[in-house]
Amino acid sequence: MIPSVTIIGAGVAGLCVARTLTDRGAEVTLIDREADLGIHACSWWAGGMLAPFCEGESAEEPVVRLGQEAAPWWQAKTDAVINNGSLVVSLARDKNDLKRFSRRTEQFEEVSSTQVQALEPDLGNRFQKGLYFSSEAHLAPRRALAELRATLLADGVTFIQEDADLDAYAQKGITIDCRGYQARDSMNDLRGVKGEMLVLSCPDVTLHRPIRLLHPRVPLYIVPRGDGIFMLGATMIEGVAGQHVTARALLELLSAAYALNPIFGEAEILEIGVDSRPAFPDNLPRIRRSGNLLQVNGLYRHGFLLAPAVARMVCEHVFDQTQPELMDEIAA
Repeated sequence: MIPSVTIIGAGVAGLCVARTLTDRGAEVTLIDREADLGIHACSWWAGGMLAPFCEGESAEEPVVRLGQEAAPWWQAKTDAVINNGSLVVSLARDKNDLKRFSRRTEQFEEVSSTQVQALEPDLGNRFQKGLYFSSEAHLAPRRALAELRATLLADGVTFIQEDADLDAYAQKGITIDCRGYQARDSMNDLRGVKGEMLVLSCPDVTLHRPIRLLHPRVPLYIVPRGDGIFMLGATMIEGVAGQHVTARALLELLSAAYALNPIFGEAEILEIGVDSRPAFPDNLPRIRRSGNLLQVNGLYRHGFLLAPAVARMVCEHVFDQTQPELMDEIAA
């Protein structure tokens, strides 16, 4: 029997679950409170780094292991992936942070100043050493989301704009709640982790891969989007997001860009974004079930990295009745 599934929430989690279920033959309806992709979605502001080994510096083992599914999955489903690896650097004063990062991660090559310049000529000789994770990748998040949405529409998935009633839909059949931080009304242990980011235009600088600049307080990253566009973000700031970026975050993000290359001082700020990333106490995602209702949440700052693996587990549970690795509650 072909299952009929309703998914509530059309961010990265909802779209990946919809794609995976549709590929197995499910009849999927996807409901979101907004008509299209946009700034309301946490995934709209993602960095898009498919960097499981870098994440091992602070994340639990499942993030590293399951995150390795991400780049092949996104490459198979979209044209938004760039396989140029990741580069981690630090200023000379923060060299101990680079040593600590290397002790906590794997699958990297230590690179000298000359090698850093060969990888990223526009960084010049500002960094004496770096860590190059050649097997990692990144993608353009908005393009990836748009392509997933377009292929789902082409494959017959129904999209509905509605502030959905979970209980009402769950009474009718399998319903999957992928609302992210909006689901805190029914998940008491869900918290928000603040994300603050900038989109810059700086045509005079070229970067080929995500750069992580280690910082004693908050590590920062810059991700090239092509055509002189860059995303700058902080990897983790505890606290629920307000409506606007803080002055300190703005200064730190711009200072990081300037430290990478002073030409960023002439960049134009195209967008300033802030959001609340949904997370549980251990920063690992959860799949929970109560009757017909499945809740899929807690992707933290690993949305694009872990959504493919989480979607696979949900699909296997729906079709094959397996218990997902990340399922922590099952109710009749």
